[in-house]
Amino acid sequence: MIVVVEVVPVVVVVVVVVVVVVVVVVVVVVAAVVVVVVVVVVVVAAAAVVVVVVVVVVVVVEVVVVVVGLVVAAVVVEAVVVGQVVVVVVVG
Repeated sequence: MIVVVEVVPVVVVVVVVVVVVVVVVVVVVVAAVVVVVVVVVVVVAAAAVVVVVVVVVVVVVEVVVVVVGLVVAAVVVEAVVVGQVVVVVVVG
């Protein structure tokens, strides 16, 4: 009596299981990478918004300083022309 053990189906099942596990791991890793990329893009966008806000604030402050400087200069010129003594305190 000859007993034939079929090993091929077991090997095929093991190979299929390994392939499925590898595919699942790759999908999870790719999904994690996509999440990290999305988070980085959101952080970069937030940083860009912060930079724009800072630039706008700096420009507004510069405009205010220039306007205040012009007003102070006009007051000083007027004071010199009229001959009055004016004390100007600039807080900046």
